[in-house]
Amino acid sequence: MILKEIEILNYKNIREGRLSFSPKLNCLVGLNGQGKTNVLDAIYLLSFTKSAFNVIDSQNITHGEEMSVVQGTYGPLKVESLELKENDEDVVITCGMKRGQKKQFRRGKKDYKRLIDHIGLIPLVMVSPEDGMLIAEGSDERRRFMDQVIAQQDKRYLEDLQQYNALVKQRNALLKQYESAEISESIETLFEVIEAQMVPLAEYIHAQRKAFVTAFVPTFQAIYNEISGGNESVGLEYVSQLNDRELGEALKRTRARDLILGWTSQGVHKDEIEMTLGEYPLKRVGSQGQQKTYLLAMKLATAAREGQEEDKPILLLDDIFDKLDSERVERIVRLVLSERFGQIFITDTDRQHLTGLVGEDGKIFHVNNGEIA
Repeated sequence: MILKEIEILNYKNIREGRLSFSPKLNCLVGLNGQGKTNVLDAIYLLSFTKSAFNVIDSQNITHGEEMSVVQGTYGPLKVESLELKENDEDVVITCGMKRGQKKQFRRGKKDYKRLIDHIGLIPLVMVSPEDGMLIAEGSDERRRFMDQVIAQQDKRYLEDLQQYNALVKQRNALLKQYESAEISESIETLFEVIEAQMVPLAEYIHAQRKAFVTAFVPTFQAIYNEISGGNESVGLEYVSQLNDRELGEALKRTRARDLILGWTSQGVHKDEIEMTLGEYPLKRVGSQGQQKTYLLAMKLATAAREGQEEDKPILLLDDIFDKLDSERVERIVRLVLSERFGQIFITDTDRQHLTGLVGEDGKIFHVNNGEIA
């Protein structure tokens, strides 16, 4: 699928813009802080119903303005998944935000009752400097990486994950109240009721994460080798308590300890991805260039698709050339322009990196202080 056109009104520093895109390669060039990333974020918003950077919607409205609108026209999409007439090919997605009001998200002329119902309709992968948190920060960032990829392909997964996280919060609240409450069979029963609901949800989440990583690793390693020239060995492993234990028994067995801790110590909310370079942790031994190559290979592996064009996610590449040597840059460019990837949006401060990339069907946009030409 492709994004044919986007209209932006008062989104961050972009006061007004209407852009028509190439179905393959779109390059946004400009100095830092001019709005290139904001264009990518507006595209990201239309896929995930939220900004990639600001969780508070009002922060995305242009300073001094009361409302913002981002609207994208997409096509072709799988008609049967859109409940559209057979002769309809394009679909319009609109996001409207007003200060102090709930965000509105619309497909065609119909508002979504639940934003979760939109996730997966327009698959998208974004590569940005923010990806460094996957290495530098805690395991919650790496779980979020898995969740975002799987949720775009499996609606049940996202719904089960939301229910599971809500149950963990309930159990944690009960653990913190337990000391001041009268110990009784009713409280024990409440633990059992919560835990019984957690188990099937956790089992499904664990199974989907395990299947994803198993299928993902060979593609990831192949892409890393392609970018690095095959001179380095990398690994990625899914680590979960459910790999070797049954959650229901584990929750019951650790309940006394969890009462002391005040939080739930067992479950898929503790899952992790171990990243290695050679035989050692990437975070400890990887150079800046190696870490960026690793992260780029992870993201590209989630976007790589063989087969029909509509199955390929939109790929957003924000400032990917920094800290990489010229040979890796050349390999990356050759890789992303291959048939494995669909529509691509790429930003850079230096047009030299993009010279020669744009063919007859490609487009270059110049971004200056929120204005795009």
